[in-house]
Amino acid sequence: MTDTTRENPLSSPETPVATTTSPVPTTATATPQAPGTSEDLFPVHGMDAIVFAVGNAKQAAHYYSTAFGMRRVAYSGPENGNRETASYVLESGGARFVLTSVIKPTTDHGRFLARHVAEHGDGVIDLSLEVPDVRAAYEGALARGAKGLVEPHEVSDDDGTVVLASIATYGETRHTLVDRSGYKGAHLPGYTAVDPIVEPAERRFFQAVDHCVGNVELGRMNEWVEFYRRVMGFTNMKEFVGDDIATEYSALMSKVVANGTRKVKFPINEPAIAKKKSQIDEYLEFYGGPGVQHVALATNDIVHTVRSMRAAGVEFLDVPDSYYDTLGEWVGDTRVPLDELRELKILADRDEDGYLLQIFTKPVQDRPTVFFEMIERHGSMGFGKGNFKALFEAIEREQAKRGNL
Repeated sequence: MTDTTRENPLSSPETPVATTTSPVPTTATATPQAPGTSEDLFPVHGMDAIVFAVGNAKQAAHYYSTAFGMRRVAYSGPENGNRETASYVLESGGARFVLTSVIKPTTDHGRFLARHVAEHGDGVIDLSLEVPDVRAAYEGALARGAKGLVEPHEVSDDDGTVVLASIATYGETRHTLVDRSGYKGAHLPGYTAVDPIVEPAERRFFQAVDHCVGNVELGRMNEWVEFYRRVMGFTNMKEFVGDDIATEYSALMSKVVANGTRKVKFPINEPAIAKKKSQIDEYLEFYGGPGVQHVALATNDIVHTVRSMRAAGVEFLDVPDSYYDTLGEWVGDTRVPLDELRELKILADRDEDGYLLQIFTKPVQDRPTVFFEMIERHGSMGFGKGNFKALFEAIEREQAKRGNL
């Protein structure tokens, strides 16, 4: 049965999504949108927000303000009538994070949040999407087999009206569908505009969300790829199988689904059988099931980004110097000189469309789960296939330190 609760799905999920949630079979079929065509099964303007359930939202907001250079813009909590949760909204360009924690659980959604943090640790609970017509998107998604969590409804105050609805995806993750075209206030009704926690840096560290990666159980990757194809009309943009993502000890498989404009990209990973435990196995064990593994953030100056974030205490994966010995032979010239890439441990990759520069943080909480990628694109729409071996060997070294390889 569809949940018809009316609480704000962008800060406090109302009804737990069962960890065993599967795409619902349906006889309805969908034709995915081809890139560059006008017909769109499930129109999406882009990512609206990445919503985190955390143990202490106040401290998390400070971390993302200082270490990621984000600007706090809105708040919801006891001071403006929300007695159960505290939520902080942070932005950097078009990227928006919502950080929510429970103050005292008194309702089902508060108890769900408290349980979610206890079982999973800090993690992403909602990949919310900005859509032009929430009702049409929701009804179409359900007709094609999605599980509805929150029916379309309006929330209003003196600054206008926002239309919201939510559908389930893998694990306890959801997609909240948002139309804020009729609203000019601070994030959503129930939020108050607030000043930044710290004085924002003169230059942003990043400008947008590039892609969001989900980890699912062995054998379920294709199931969720099909879900996005059938329900949302996303196309299979890339896939990496077999030896594409494998080292001597571990392996995984990945397929990337994207909407027709490529503004929204969701790589989906599953573990592959290998000699030792893969990074996906480790994530699933410590997160307690499927969920969002990492968020890639787009920057137009990765050197500035890495230097600024390192100075603020962010830890990045280490890459051996040997990686750079032959890098220039197959990547060629890039905006950043090879010596500077080596100094900062930034990875580079080139394909038929151009090149990209990327770097990955270590997990940003005590559990080896959620981490971030910083990516600077120059034509390439890939995901760093040429770096997979070096990257996953670096991850394996961290796993070994934790005793989880």
